[in-house]
Amino acid sequence: MGLIKKVGTKTFSPPPDEQRPVTPDGGDTRRGLTPPPGADGGDTRRGLTPPPGADGGDTRRDLAEKSQKELDTRRGLKTLTAAKATGGETREAASLNLLQTGLMLQERYQIAEPIGVGGMSVVYRGRDMRFKDVARYCAIKEMAQTAPDSHTRLLNFKNFEREAGLLATLQHPAIPKVYDFFEEGGRVYLVLELIPGSDLETVLENAKGPIEEQRVARWAVQICDVLSYLHNHKPETIVFRDMKPSNVMVADDDRIVLIDFGIARNLNRTDRKGTMIGTEGYSPPEQYRGAAEAVGDVYALGATLHHLLTATDPRLETPFTFLERPIRQINPNVSHEMEALVVRALEYDMGARWPSAEEMKQALLPLLGVAPGLSSSARPSAPAVVKGSPQTELVWKFACEDEVRSSPCVTGGMLFVGCYDTNLYALDAGRGEFRWKYATEGGISSSPSVWDDNVLIGSEDGAVYCLDMRKGSLRWTFRTAKPVRSSPRVIDRVIFVGSDDQHIYAIDGLRGSAIWKVRTWNPIRSSACINGDVIYIGGDDGHVYSIDARTGAVRWKQRTQQPVRSSPTFAEGLVLVGSLDQSLYALDAEGGWPAWRFRTGHYLNSSPYVVGTRVFITGVDGFVYALEVKTGRLAWKFEVGVQMTSSPCVEGGRVYFGAVDGFVYCLDAGQGTVIWKYATNAAIVSSPTVIDGVVYIGSMDHNVYALKA
Repeated sequence: MGLIKKVGTKTFSPPPDEQRPVTPDGGDTRRGLTPPPGADGGDTRRGLTPPPGADGGDTRRDLAEKSQKELDTRRGLKTLTAAKATGGETREAASLNLLQTGLMLQERYQIAEPIGVGGMSVVYRGRDMRFKDVARYCAIKEMAQTAPDSHTRLLNFKNFEREAGLLATLQHPAIPKVYDFFEEGGRVYLVLELIPGSDLETVLENAKGPIEEQRVARWAVQICDVLSYLHNHKPETIVFRDMKPSNVMVADDDRIVLIDFGIARNLNRTDRKGTMIGTEGYSPPEQYRGAAEAVGDVYALGATLHHLLTATDPRLETPFTFLERPIRQINPNVSHEMEALVVRALEYDMGARWPSAEEMKQALLPLLGVAPGLSSSARPSAPAVVKGSPQTELVWKFACEDEVRSSPCVTGGMLFVGCYDTNLYALDAGRGEFRWKYATEGGISSSPSVWDDNVLIGSEDGAVYCLDMRKGSLRWTFRTAKPVRSSPRVIDRVIFVGSDDQHIYAIDGLRGSAIWKVRTWNPIRSSACINGDVIYIGGDDGHVYSIDARTGAVRWKQRTQQPVRSSPTFAEGLVLVGSLDQSLYALDAEGGWPAWRFRTGHYLNSSPYVVGTRVFITGVDGFVYALEVKTGRLAWKFEVGVQMTSSPCVEGGRVYFGAVDGFVYCLDAGQGTVIWKYATNAAIVSSPTVIDGVVYIGSMDHNVYALKA
């Protein structure tokens, strides 16, 4: 029957006593596969699951006949008894004979640590040393080549080479970028974008039960979007062939990234047969016969959704028996509509399934409260406004070395902005000329603040930096235990900032020492709103906190249903803030109780902006909303049609914001009509700053733009 992948996945944990550089994003591009034990007791890190024997044994036989050890292998579980008895993970890591920390490849890539071990590959976190002054991290995938026969080794090499070539031709937000491909010392390497976050299998394991339907639906829409991109690829369709939870990464903003294209395949009319390859339990019936079709990915997605919604692993069941395990029988919280949608995807007959990933996506959208035809995922190639819309004038643009996710701060004729190349840049605000830059030890998504002659910034390296705004010299550094993605806010020399280490800090601006800290239960990526002697800030634990700015005492906290990464604002005695539960909240500033709540069609990552009697906010559902502050009544909404996490800025009766289609938009604040839009070359998550008739904003195309307002 050919190769059938029977192992699940398991993240590799390096020895606890090993000294490692700080990871900028805390994530890996994928979780490695647990290798099967070597038959000869040798190097297990390059073990390959052997194909079935020549007798053509039935690989679909009832799992009840298998030993518990084989079941654990199918689930991706290692037998750690021996390791625990002899020193735990340190001994286990040593037995894998991995590349040493600090090893240089191509005189460019430095190995930091292993982040995934699989039957046919090992993935390391590495650093690109070509960027001398910055810490640019990447994922380095090494192909394992110790298969017992030359034919299998050649097949493995071709698959690895195909993955590199395929990724280099693809451009989609849900597909990792490929940076390099080379051979050194008889080994082959692929250098990829390092994706922060966890794969869906890890998310499911951590949840200890089924995942909430709305969250699964949002993931499914994004997966359908990238599958549709692959299936409509020109000149030939690409079939992924290995859709399963461990091959789908969830980035920190709940963005989906598809990983491991090792067995993805181009199709033409004469090339639809081959060896069975995939993962038993998720693979469709026709794939067992060696046939690769686009609707096979739809089946595998259905199997993945069934797994997420029920927490029942299809690898531990007889293949094609999903109908014997109805979703609502296992998880009654799932809607009838979702169950019916998944059942259709899992039809044994190819012709009875959803005809395409796009049609499946359109069926998912109503479950999220979005009208069919409006994609809730990012598609930068599709402009949100018809061609011919008026544009504005470019004043200047400045090229950085990586994505600009940070939002500019403009003061005293200077512009300050962070970049994912690890630098804080200082530019002349009038001409866009370089003044200085300061390199931290990690990427920067935090936005800078200025206090007196100091500029403050957080970094993925876990530190808050205070620099001389004129010279760029370091005045002090305050270290937290995890990345700082919250933006510093300052008043009366006290700096308030959150960290992924789950704390909210008050820092002495002169000395860089802690005044107080408040422990929460999840990362803090929201930024503080200061109102007198009180600060308001959101947390990934789903709470909005009201804290005494002087003592750190929690005055109240109000729970929403999902993480709060939006930064609050204060108006009319209300604290206004968005939540990933899709709602904009107006909370009473004194007691924290909700005065009103406005529900949108997707996450609210952006921060509200209040002008006069209205509050403005952008949504991942593709809409910009203008609401009445006191009542939450909708004044108007404008459909952009793509995700927005860029927060709006209102100035001179106009609303400015960016979107993932790469455009900067300017709307009439009174009516919600387009005044102009300006195209950059990549998605925009940075929020604009408007000063003296100029709009300043960063783009993922590595540029900072100054546009005429």
